[in-house]
Amino acid sequence: MAFNFTAFTYIIALIGDAFLIFFAIFHVIAFDELKTDYKNPIDQCNSLNPLVLPEYILHIFLNLLFLVCGEWFSLCINIPLIAYHIWRYKNRPVMSGPGLYDPTTVLSSDNLTKNMREGWIKLAIYLISFFYYIYGMVYSLIST
Repeated sequence: MAFNFTAFTYIIALIGDAFLIFFAIFHVIAFDELKTDYKNPIDQCNSLNPLVLPEYILHIFLNLLFLVCGEWFSLCINIPLIAYHIWRYKNRPVMSGPGLYDPTTVLSSDNLTKNMREGWIKLAIYLISFFYYIYGMVYSLIST
């Protein structure tokens, strides 16, 4: 059992994916709080918007590591989500700062439903990726 760059990449990906899972859970909880009127939209958007760019940057960084070490399958399963993140940020509402969520439109039932669904789908993707990264780390440690 030897430690190589691929194993290191999967270890970093596991740690980063744990943060991405936290972001997705926070996303789902935040929109559930909006749905049940526990928080007002301004406070919720002020807590969600600063997390958007770190989530996207972390996800892209992990995939750049996969690109460098030649883990093509790990990269390919993440490319659709990266493309969605880029499309989503490009088509965000006009705002003064970074982020995706506008307090004036976040409470509409269409946006709330869409954002909740997005959070659950991201959570599922990050969880599946987490278990695949565990598999990839173990496989890369055993095979060398």
